[in-house]
Amino acid sequence: METKDLTKAEEQLMQVLWKMQRAFIREIIDQMPEPKPVHSSVSTIMRVLEAKGLVGYDAFGKSHRYFPLISREEYKRFQLMKLLSNYFENSAQKLFSFFIDQQQIPEEDVKEIKKMILTLKDQQSGK
Repeated sequence: METKDLTKAEEQLMQVLWKMQRAFIREIIDQMPEPKPVHSSVSTIMRVLEAKGLVGYDAFGKSHRYFPLISREEYKRFQLMKLLSNYFENSAQKLFSFFIDQQQIPEEDVKEIKKMILTLKDQQSGK
């Protein structure tokens, strides 16, 4: 399945659905911040997400209980790869350099990243 970009409203609904796993429209609305969207708006967006192949549903008469067809991790990977491609020439090093140049990485995160790199090097060298 080809992953597609989500609008801000679609992503907001998907975030709720990823957290809940299965939900009726009323349950989705209940989880949203104020001002809560109207039922018809959420229903329309859910139909768009269904048409994009991102959600499915179980029918209960006229009601539908929706569930994600793409995981949050899959969508996160899609967005990260798009970010790398569009802004960093598919280079994780350029992305990391950008954060360092912007001083956006806390020292504790840098320490953890160093540990991760060392672990990866050990795995690659067969240790």
